[in-house]
Amino acid sequence: MKTIGVIIARFQSPYLHEGHKALVDSVQKNHNKTVIVLGVSPVLGSRKNPLDFHTREKMIKKEYPEVVVLPLSDHPLDTKWSQNLDNLLSNSFPGSSFKLFGSRDSFIKYYSGHCEVVELPESGPNNATLIRERISDKVLDSEEFRTGVIYAYSNTYLKVYPTVDIAVFRNNKIEMLLGKKEIDNKWRLLGGFSDPTDESFEAAARRELTEECGAIEITEMKYEKSFRVNDWRYQSEADKIITSLFSTDFISGNPAGSDDIAEVKWFKLDEIQSMMDQQFTAEEHIPQLSLLMKKYNTK
Repeated sequence: MKTIGVIIARFQSPYLHEGHKALVDSVQKNHNKTVIVLGVSPVLGSRKNPLDFHTREKMIKKEYPEVVVLPLSDHPLDTKWSQNLDNLLSNSFPGSSFKLFGSRDSFIKYYSGHCEVVELPESGPNNATLIRERISDKVLDSEEFRTGVIYAYSNTYLKVYPTVDIAVFRNNKIEMLLGKKEIDNKWRLLGGFSDPTDESFEAAARRELTEECGAIEITEMKYEKSFRVNDWRYQSEADKIITSLFSTDFISGNPAGSDDIAEVKWFKLDEIQSMMDQQFTAEEHIPQLSLLMKKYNTK
């Protein structure tokens, strides 16, 4: 019984580079049947895994039409992933034996299954990550390129973008700090988008507050409620914004508008209610301000 050569890889590049080809050629040289198992990320489209299984399968098949290409989903447990790999191969090729091939930095250190494993030396300076970085801002004038961009955006999960809004109070919650943007000249709560580097939404709120009004001293952030935001930028998009509203008490400092905030100013809560009625506040902040008025404007 002949042993099937199996390459475990991701091939997340726009073409098969010389390292890929050297790997496939070396396995084909010693095996009558070659199988490539492609790792499939649970994330639908990302910077690290931009190409789906079928796109990579077509790329491989164009160069190596006789190679069998199979998908294998990622798994958080290495032992379970190894078991899934063994089952995939044995179910696809009953009664066969397998030899798994990969480079030093590939699947080998995670695999604990029953198949023989062979570590192949690196072939040249080729690296899919560096290739993706090099072409990430390259624009091509072709129908195929534009079709690919549309395909990529159409084959990702719909997203909710998290933002934070902050109600900064002073004088025993008699006054609140609001900011104004030049884009609409309306008063609004300070805040903005959460970043992947933020440890929490509370941390995002503190960062945004510092960016938009300077390094003021405040108390701990208190979570109030979350809201779906009717942001003008996403009104016609499938993706949406959900914001987390926090409140805090001002201790000291000199707030001044910065970043995209042209001006900041303290207002009494009674004034804010009147401003809302006269449409002097941003429409997308009306639900948050209404909750704050109901809860804290007790006069």
